[in-house]
Amino acid sequence: MKSLVAQLVADALSSLPDLAEAAAGIDVAGSIERTRDPAHGDFATNVAMRLAKPARAKPRDIAGALIGALPDHPSVTRVEIAGPGFINFHLGGAAFHAEVAAILAQGADYGRQPAREAPKILLEFVSANPTGPLHVGHGRHAAYGASVGNLLEAAGYPVTREYYVNDAGRQMDILGASVWLRHLELRGVEVPFPRAGYRGAYIRDIAAAIDTTGVAEVATADVLAGLPEDGPKDAKDATAEQREANRAQREAYVEAIIAKAKALLGEEGFDHVRQQSLDAILDDIKDDLAEFGVVFDNWYSEQSLTKTGRIDDALDVLRERGVLYEKDGATWFPATRYGDEKDRVVVRDNGVKTYFASDIAYHFDKRERGFDRLIDILGADHHGYVARVRAGLEAMGYDGADLDVELVQFVALYRGGEKMQMSTRSGEFDTLRQLRAEVGNDAARFFYVSRSNDQHLDFDLDIAKSQSNDNPVYYIQYAHARIASVFRQLGEKALAHDTANGLAKLGLLDEPQVRPLMTALSRYPEIIELAAANRAPQHLVHYLRDLANDFHSWYNACVFLVDDADLRDARLVLCRATQVVIANGLDIIGVNAPEAM
Repeated sequence: MKSLVAQLVADALSSLPDLAEAAAGIDVAGSIERTRDPAHGDFATNVAMRLAKPARAKPRDIAGALIGALPDHPSVTRVEIAGPGFINFHLGGAAFHAEVAAILAQGADYGRQPAREAPKILLEFVSANPTGPLHVGHGRHAAYGASVGNLLEAAGYPVTREYYVNDAGRQMDILGASVWLRHLELRGVEVPFPRAGYRGAYIRDIAAAIDTTGVAEVATADVLAGLPEDGPKDAKDATAEQREANRAQREAYVEAIIAKAKALLGEEGFDHVRQQSLDAILDDIKDDLAEFGVVFDNWYSEQSLTKTGRIDDALDVLRERGVLYEKDGATWFPATRYGDEKDRVVVRDNGVKTYFASDIAYHFDKRERGFDRLIDILGADHHGYVARVRAGLEAMGYDGADLDVELVQFVALYRGGEKMQMSTRSGEFDTLRQLRAEVGNDAARFFYVSRSNDQHLDFDLDIAKSQSNDNPVYYIQYAHARIASVFRQLGEKALAHDTANGLAKLGLLDEPQVRPLMTALSRYPEIIELAAANRAPQHLVHYLRDLANDFHSWYNACVFLVDDADLRDARLVLCRATQVVIANGLDIIGVNAPEAM
């Protein structure tokens, strides 16, 4: 419907040469909005005010000229000038009836834009370190990223979804050492387990399942020889200095364990344990996400950046452009030239490439693979990451603005009104799989995207599990199921339904709840466009809740299966259109639209 008004305004402008020339740089569709007060019509445009300066005319005079040039259209009942030069459009029932017909004709495609060839978007999300099962925070990343991808595709963009597997570096060494120690325990070799290691029960499971063919057998004395003391747990009254000293001691102990494992097993033997540990966790992550309805087109290994030479390729580009410099034996990237807070080391004085080098090489590779727009969905603690990666892209000749980063804030679980505690290394966390088992995929997907990604999310398990109007996902799904029930009753009563007749008789629907419901239905394409442009699936969530409320209000106000065939057909047609839009919206956020509840 918005496109109809935009086309009428565009036609009027094209018939007025002076105004058409002044409007050359104006987005007509972008000037049109829904009115907040139905008394002011259905749509309004401020195009006359935007044209005042380039056309050198008064806004109300321009508005009058535009109204006089508007083509006649059966859907428009009245057009008027308001305030300093707004043009308000009042639409008649025919416009809303046509929209209902469009919903039924397009079905699952309603609200979707035609496919575009560009820009090609690479959407990276979740990318959790494969050091343990996904926890509830990762679940928010998964639900948000999947919904953003669906929205962008609905808006017509070509989207590739990618998971960046952080399978290189120190965390992988800690994982391998943790599994090795648990494996030793199973063989009677007792070594104090590092407090800085991974302590969850899943580590024991992996240790029991790994293939140890070719892995050297060791004795307790071999492992303990030369090990430092592990750092103590922090006392509640510990000072900041004491906590830092304890942390450093704990990290030194786990580093000594890693060194011992590599010395006793050899690099090849340790890599054998570490890779099996990684594979086991990654397989679990893939299964968890697939069960959650989150599927990736590509799993990109950090290790591959080194194996394929992509880090060296990126650094060579920077060298060729004269960007890198040497200092204190290390190679530096001058990030401050590009707006970052400090310069960054890319190769340490010992020849080891940094995480930052991997980051810029990965994004260099994204662009080299032909993607025009890069969208990264990261944790809120990565806020400093944005400037430095954009700096790397700009230094290599790309536009840093082509990288969008959406930061996702933390999730707090509540049960019985009390906040739950989560910790990855200790294993005292609730996993995504546990959450899904408790509240179900639908509630998890819905609640995760119910608030803006840049806001903290308090996830109330009790509400998510409740079958009441307090649970918004239940309330929306119930509207869909109610409509399905009406059509089942239609069959049970052996009543006929004629869709074409219903569309022709929509004018019979004079209940006060009908116009708000039709208006809400007609807004769906605009909501998809808005949510996609702003990477904001919460707009769709709130829209669906309001739409369900409009339907429930109408459902409670009248009987659908009446004897009058014309009235019955008209009501059922509107029911079906509502069902289609609810199902389409729920599908985008990964929630089922049940036929019965």
